[in-house]
Amino acid sequence: MSHSIPWLEKYRPRTLKNVVGNTETLARLLSLAKHGNVPNMVIAGPPGTGKTTSIHCLAHDMLGDKLYSTAVLELNASDSRGIDVVRNKIKMFAQQKINLPPGKHKIIILDEADNMTKQAQQALRRTMEIYSGTTRFALACNISSRIIEPIQSRCVMLRYTRINNMEITKRLKYIIDTEEVTNWTSDGLDAILFVSEGDMRNAINTLQSAYMGFGEVTQHAVNQICDQPSPKMTKQILDACKEGDIETACLRLDQVLQDGYSALDFISTTFRVLKHYKNASEDLKLNWVKSVAFCHMRINEGLGSNVQLSALLAEMCLKSLGADTLML
Repeated sequence: MSHSIPWLEKYRPRTLKNVVGNTETLARLLSLAKHGNVPNMVIAGPPGTGKTTSIHCLAHDMLGDKLYSTAVLELNASDSRGIDVVRNKIKMFAQQKINLPPGKHKIIILDEADNMTKQAQQALRRTMEIYSGTTRFALACNISSRIIEPIQSRCVMLRYTRINNMEITKRLKYIIDTEEVTNWTSDGLDAILFVSEGDMRNAINTLQSAYMGFGEVTQHAVNQICDQPSPKMTKQILDACKEGDIETACLRLDQVLQDGYSALDFISTTFRVLKHYKNASEDLKLNWVKSVAFCHMRINEGLGSNVQLSALLAEMCLKSLGADTLML
């Protein structure tokens, strides 16, 4: 049965002590779980950093497995969460009588709360006040500014940041050892880190996809699974631009485009590679990022032709040689 469970669910933490990353925020949650009197919370941060998992772990630690099944209500973005749901489903759960130990409360988890309508949020703020004696609300969102200010003022704000590569690598190696994956390389793990960008969920899914699809976790397997231009080839293009060799840069760009990748794929990979590119000065990198950003803007407006990318490479070559910016 365990073979049919995705690794993401199989290795999802059940207690706060096992959650990875955001140490300071987790320390606050551990303290809340210990004392029991949990306030209403808004947990904001990028996807895949453990926001929803942390709330569930908090509920498990505070209530125990038996009470967890009856004293926790979760609503996700896949559920209808208009004003009717707030008035009916949430209100009915808040009104339920459940015998809990002193200092413990029912918990309502609203995942992706920033997608709730403004009317539903207005109805929710009154419900939070009326049932504050028995029920606590935990709102997980990507962008906290989409939560109306009256709700923000009623909640403790907890911020999550992207998980650093060292902690992701440690978790991936633990999964590799547990699943007895023998055919893996450090380059493969580096490719996963490059793709995931601090998203633990993405990293674990990519690890499993590469292993299940190719029987190995290597740089080639990860790049095939993620279907994005090779970071190695992109770095070679940047190296050619650094030397002012526009001909070599355009030839390598043609190879990338012949593999079927779009202009947007190339631009996004170029930006990621640029962040960790070490063969250029910081000033040159900043100038290159500016050029890539303007090209990205033109591509989003519909000008996704090869001419735009060739012009970008030419401009980057000129900047590396100290020449004036190419006039497009």
